Amino acid sequence: MKMILESREIPVRGSYDVVVAGAGVAGLAAAVAARRAGRKVLLLEKSCELGGLATLGQINYFVPMCNGSGRQVVRGLCDEFIRLSIRYGYDVMPEEWRAGEPGENAAHRYSVRYSACMFALALTELIHDERVDLLFDTVASEPVMDGGRCRGLIVENKSGRSFYEAGVVVDATGDADILFRAGVPTVQGLNYFTYSAYGIDVEHCRRAAETGRIEKAVFDMAGGRANLYGKNHPEGHPFYTGTSGEDVTRYLIDNQLELLHRIGGDDRASREVISLPGMCQFRTTRHIDGDYTLRQADVYRHFEDSVTAVCDFEHKGDFLWEVPYRALVRTGFDNLITAGRTVAAEDYAWDVMRVIPPAIVTGQAAGLAAAQALEQDRPIHAIDVGLLQRTLEKQNVLLHYDDAWAKENREDVMRFTKLDAKGGTPYVAGSHDGL
Repeated sequence: MKMILESREIPVRGSYDVVVAGAGVAGLAAAVAARRAGRKVLLLEKSCELGGLATLGQINYFVPMCNGSGRQVVRGLCDEFIRLSIRYGYDVMPEEWRAGEPGENAAHRYSVRYSACMFALALTELIHDERVDLLFDTVASEPVMDGGRCRGLIVENKSGRSFYEAGVVVDATGDADILFRAGVPTVQGLNYFTYSAYGIDVEHCRRAAETGRIEKAVFDMAGGRANLYGKNHPEGHPFYTGTSGEDVTRYLIDNQLELLHRIGGDDRASREVISLPGMCQFRTTRHIDGDYTLRQADVYRHFEDSVTAVCDFEHKGDFLWEVPYRALVRTGFDNLITAGRTVAAEDYAWDVMRVIPPAIVTGQAAGLAAAQALEQDRPIHAIDVGLLQRTLEKQNVLLHYDDAWAKENREDVMRFTKLDAKGGTPYVAGSHDGL
């Protein structure tokens, strides 16, 4: 059954070279890159905080950006963002990485935990200083399509329903919502029962006071406890798609009740939940069915159209991938591109791509590609990728890893298998907990 409502005019609020839907780290990187390339940019964010899962979602961890031998792999805007994450909040960057690559004798990998709220505020400052137009509390609800071209986005906010024209649209929603509604082929993923809130208690406050480190006062409180590989996912419990209102609601009710039941009997005088995640902590919801899909088996494969090299944040980091530009676009859709966890990737490669550092660099590539497509007056899937690569290299992005960094036993990575798309076997895993 469908209800037909009386049509009404939608006001056009503005026209932009690039409109970015979603202000997680991928969308932020895309907006900054396109703005620095001289384009007029609008950034749309449905919440009241920038950063997405990296802030609002309370996944406040830059996973390792290096291999297991002291060599930095993920670069570009990641270098700027990782330092921004600790500019105003607590700083736990490994000392040996402050001056650059420590090399073979590195005792730690290049990763950072940070204050989610301070990072969010710093990101607002960045977007303001870069003069990117920003709309908070605004849902990008519908792309307006003319064949394979997107004319712009219909949005909903306190001003009502309105329309913004766009030369190029970057879908950084994390769920490929714009692509899906535009008719771009997408692939549905599934998610485990996992949820983490922030807590504080008297004992952790004591540790913070003793060390003078405020971050020690806060700790994770879990609802669902399933890890990256599905360990602790309740037997028979349905997986979550994360792409319908009903499914999102089921996820939140399940996990919030689980958290309440787990901690409700604790000493109420000595503990407190200080923050629930402001968005669902899904890992793999939906991604573009791109011109190429990055696979686990592509480990150590070079791509002529690579826009960044990435490392494995798990398993010591010795497994390396390159990300082809084709994984961000779909031929036939002339001005739509994606970045972050919605690039075309499957099995364990999807997990490699969905975390903060690859999201930032693919966002950087998407923003630059958008600017270049407008400059060349070409479909975004048909730009001069060589020119894009040269621009990325000038911005310190590593396109191709050094073959000398490859792990000798390349078959080791193949023992990690992803959740079957139909809800079959979960990861085969050792003792890794993952994110």
